[in-house]
Amino acid sequence: MARLALALEPSVEDRFLADLVEAGHVIVARVVGRRDVLDCLDVLGPDIVVVGAGAATLDSELLAACDQRGIRLVAIASTDRDRAEANRIGLHEVLDAEVGPAELEALLAGGPGLPSRLGHESRERGSSHRDDRPGIVAVWGPSGAPGRTTIAVGIAAELAAAGHLVALVDADPYGGAIAAALGLLDEAPGFASACRLAGTGALDRVELERIAQRYSSPRASFDVFTGLVGPSRWPELSHERVTDTLRVMRSRFEFVVIDVGFSLERDEELTSDPFAPRRNAATFAALAAADRVVAVGLADPVGMSRLLRGHAELVEHVEHDRVDVLVNRVRTSALGMDAHAQVRQTLRRFAGLADAVLLPQDGRAADAAILTARTLRDAAPRSPLRAALRSYVDDRLLPSNAGTRRGRVPFGALRRRAVAV
Repeated sequence: MARLALALEPSVEDRFLADLVEAGHVIVARVVGRRDVLDCLDVLGPDIVVVGAGAATLDSELLAACDQRGIRLVAIASTDRDRAEANRIGLHEVLDAEVGPAELEALLAGGPGLPSRLGHESRERGSSHRDDRPGIVAVWGPSGAPGRTTIAVGIAAELAAAGHLVALVDADPYGGAIAAALGLLDEAPGFASACRLAGTGALDRVELERIAQRYSSPRASFDVFTGLVGPSRWPELSHERVTDTLRVMRSRFEFVVIDVGFSLERDEELTSDPFAPRRNAATFAALAAADRVVAVGLADPVGMSRLLRGHAELVEHVEHDRVDVLVNRVRTSALGMDAHAQVRQTLRRFAGLADAVLLPQDGRAADAAILTARTLRDAAPRSPLRAALRSYVDDRLLPSNAGTRRGRVPFGALRRRAVAV
C-alpha cells in the first residue's frame, strides 16, 4: 500500500477517501492548493500525489518536482479542459472525476513505474534519450489476415503499460479494423481527419487531442486514431499528408504504433497517369517514417509462403535492420511435430532470418479480447500470447533502461526500508 497526499475538491475527495483508507493506503496530507502540495513533498515523503487537474492544484512545476523526487502524480479531471491541460504539460495518469473508487484504486495499485512524465522534457529538447527507442512502429503483414491488428493493439497496450505516451493509428487504406476491435466509434475516421488538417498546415497538439479517441484502462491507456470507415475513402491518405501527420505525432507521443495495409504494389506501375492518387501511398509513407517495422505472418504452409515472398518485397523498401519478423499462431496442428523448430528452420533457410519472434496459437485469449473489445493485456493478462507480446516489447522496442520501470518500488518505500534497516 502507498502513502498518499491528496489535493482534491471536497466533493471529489469525499467520494474516494473512505475507499482509499479501506484499501490500506496511508493519507499523509490533505491540502487544498498546489503550493501546499509542493511544501509537503520533502517533509512527508508521499509515494503518490493525487490532485485535481485544475490550475489551482496542477502545473508543470509540480510535475517536475514530483519527477525529481520519484513521486507518482495522478490527476483527477472534472472537465475536458482540465484533462487537455494535464496532457499538455505531459502528465498521462489522468482519470475523470466521474470514475468510481475501484478505478482509482486499480490505477494506484497497477500503474506504470516512475516518474509520472517519462521523457517529456527530453523529447521537446531533442535529447538523445529518444534515440535509443523506435518512436514509430509500423505493423505490416501480407494478405490473408495474419493478425496485424491484434499485434498492433497488443504492442500499443504493452508500451502504454510501461509508462509511455502512445498513439495507435489505423492507416490501412483498404478499411480500418482497430475501431471495431476496441469497441470505439468509427463514424469519423480519426487518422484521415488528422491527414486533412496536416494537408492545410493546421494539425497541432490541440487538434490531435480533439481528434483522438481514448482507449481507457486502469493499467494501459492510449490514444487511438481510427481508420477509414470504407475502402472508397483511401484518396484522403496521400503520401504527403501521412508523412506530415506522423511528423506531428512523433513530437506529441513517445510511441506511434501504425497498422498499415498489406499491399506493397506500386500504383504507378499499373496506370499511365503519374498524378493520379496512389492506393498504397499511406502504406509506403508509414513504412518510410517508421523506426521499426514489424512483419507479421501466419505459421502454416500458406501463411509462411506469403510471409517469405512479402518479406523479400518489404526489404526492397525498408532497410533489413529495421524489420522484426513475428510469426503468429505457431501450432503443431498445422505444422506437425516441433512446430517452432520447423518455422525457424524455414525462415533461416529461405530468408536468412535467425531471430524471428514466434507467437503461440492462443485462440481463447484472442476471442476474449474480441468479445469484450479490450486489449489482450486487459482481456487475458495471463495468456501465453500476451506474455509473448510483452517479451517482444521489452526486448526489442523499449530502451535498455526501461525494463527497470516495470515493478519499480516507490521511492518512499525504498526510503522507509533504508530507515528500517
